[in-house]
Amino acid sequence: MRTIAVDSITENIKEMCIEANHFLSTDMRRALDNAAQAERSPLGRQILGQLQENLQIAGEDMIPICQDTGMAVIFIEIGQEVHFEGGSLEEAIHEGVRRGYVDGYLRKSVVKDPLIRENTRDNTPAIIHYEIKPGDQVRITVAPKGFGSENMSRVFMLKPADGIEGVKNAILTAVKDAGPNACPPMVVGVGIGGTFEKCAIMAKRALTREVGEHSSIPYVKEMEEELLTTINGLGIGPGGLGGTTTALAVNINTYPTHIAGLPVAVNIVVM
Repeated sequence: MRTIAVDSITENIKEMCIEANHFLSTDMRRALDNAAQAERSPLGRQILGQLQENLQIAGEDMIPICQDTGMAVIFIEIGQEVHFEGGSLEEAIHEGVRRGYVDGYLRKSVVKDPLIRENTRDNTPAIIHYEIKPGDQVRITVAPKGFGSENMSRVFMLKPADGIEGVKNAILTAVKDAGPNACPPMVVGVGIGGTFEKCAIMAKRALTREVGEHSSIPYVKEMEEELLTTINGLGIGPGGLGGTTTALAVNINTYPTHIAGLPVAVNIVVM
């Protein structure tokens, strides 16, 4: 049995919240650079160039990449041989988010009640997804989610007879409806199967996959590649101003489902 102090969880999440809002991951930065070289539209290239400049300024001056520093979504994988000490794990996670957003001078966007709308002033609570794994390791992924893209999310409860073409049409419908509102270029996360809530979590989790890494399921990999080509042929382009770079990746996760259902969720994250 491995023992971990919850204070270390708090400190790590604090640093991850700050880092995630100031720097792009290596894979996303590489994808953006490649897109800037491949983009055919002059205006599209200009927009992508501005995004590259914005990233440089954000990193050098420690200014958030985007003014919307998001609601913190935490994926935490916990080995079943891990014991936490020193307090509540959940409270420690929320405290890490609080310190990250307060100490990092990040915008606080969370309201205490969805209808009364009073700001919590520290960007808590976070959204936490737990997963129990074999072993004695803990893996934490922090994904701040801005709501320009989050508001473009869709869940489709398809019929089994709709099949693979129905799934593709649903994904394309979500992207078309999002248009410029999702602030492309984007990564499109998709969850197929499970239940209403399972497919939505899978879609959100898919966004954390490294850009360029495909599903290990052959037909899903083919769908990812086909949909990326189709989406980039829609002409939405960088900033929604036209071009050949609307998405940097399409990541699809699947899960078994009921004989009577075919749930599909689409969640989008911007560069």
